[in-house]
Amino acid sequence: MSPRAHTAALVCILVGLAASVAAAFVHYQLATTPGYESFCDVNATFSCAQAYQSAYGRLLGVPVSILGAGFFAGLLALATLGRRLEALASYLLVASLVGLGFVLYLAWATVFVLGTLCLLCLTTYAAVVGLFFIAGSAASVPMIDVPERLSRDLGRLVATPVALAACLLVIGATAASAAFFPKDPASTAAAVAAGAPGTAEERASAAAAAQAASEPPLTDDQKAQLRASFDQQPRMIVPADAEGAAVVVVKFNDYQCPPCRQTFELYEPIWAKFAGKVKFITRDFPLEGECNASAPNGAHQAACEAAAGVRMARSVGKASEFEHWLFANQPSLSPEMVKDGLKQVAGIADFDARYPTVIPAVKSDTALGASLGVQSTPTFFINGVRIPGGIAPRVLEYILEYEISKAAAPAVK
Repeated sequence: MSPRAHTAALVCILVGLAASVAAAFVHYQLATTPGYESFCDVNATFSCAQAYQSAYGRLLGVPVSILGAGFFAGLLALATLGRRLEALASYLLVASLVGLGFVLYLAWATVFVLGTLCLLCLTTYAAVVGLFFIAGSAASVPMIDVPERLSRDLGRLVATPVALAACLLVIGATAASAAFFPKDPASTAAAVAAGAPGTAEERASAAAAAQAASEPPLTDDQKAQLRASFDQQPRMIVPADAEGAAVVVVKFNDYQCPPCRQTFELYEPIWAKFAGKVKFITRDFPLEGECNASAPNGAHQAACEAAAGVRMARSVGKASEFEHWLFANQPSLSPEMVKDGLKQVAGIADFDARYPTVIPAVKSDTALGASLGVQSTPTFFINGVRIPGGIAPRVLEYILEYEISKAAAPAVK
């Protein structure tokens, strides 16, 4: 491999490694810090939070960012310690082919399923693609000879103490990071509930029970840190009628957003638990250009129709039932399917006639969300404190209890 090609390959590997480590840091903060906003959450189109907290943010329970960091760290060790290997370019080409297949899958998921773009993800994609072309142009060993050479070269490298130590370090660090990485607030429970029998409401209860069972109780130190962190967050004015409740929670929602479905199922029992003390309000923020000026066109093609459909269902007292139906059928939603579902659940057959009169209210919600800095869904406001994404149910419950206790405490004169 020529010095120029080797240098170019190293640049791609280092860029990919840096982006993967940064992605792991952001994902960790999203899973552990209420109200955390990443530098890569630019707007509704470019949002890391939605990608990391979705079902596509993990593979077999392991964060994709950790897998990416391990992948690039392994390539860095290979490119550095195997600098003089004749088949180095071919090895990098094979590795980049594997990475390219994974990258294409993730790119499809984020763009066409989630309807968003992740800047750090795009950086790793570019690193893999760049490495593929560089290694492809530099490879001189026929691919048919690669397996035989690989077994021989690996034997030589492993026999070298430095190479063996580097290999064990990469594997150990990746495994440890995956093992101790915190769970996302909704992913585990949502996966359990997905296979549970019964109605959507029963599956939501199963999700809450599964999550509660997997979460250790908060320690006094954790509670103190949560109180301090929450009190330090700026509070925004979010128009909403509290109706006498001590706490108002406003959720900006997209019915085609997987994390919106997960938090809907996971938090529903919490709203019931605090009924009368906590007022929960859903605002529309569809990631579809037709009714949201800050969203990309074609991202979620049924999001506007779904939001409008819930408003129509509300007029006949069927909003909750239709929300459950939408989230239960989320993976296959289309505008026509929304119309059919609305007729089935709420008995409303004139969707097209009502749509022009309802969609302005949806647009009003999206404009409000944009003015409040909403960049991704779901975004929650708890008494004006903005919390992008979701938080662990026990953390949410404690924050609600804390806000209720402050409202009940006598004013200090």
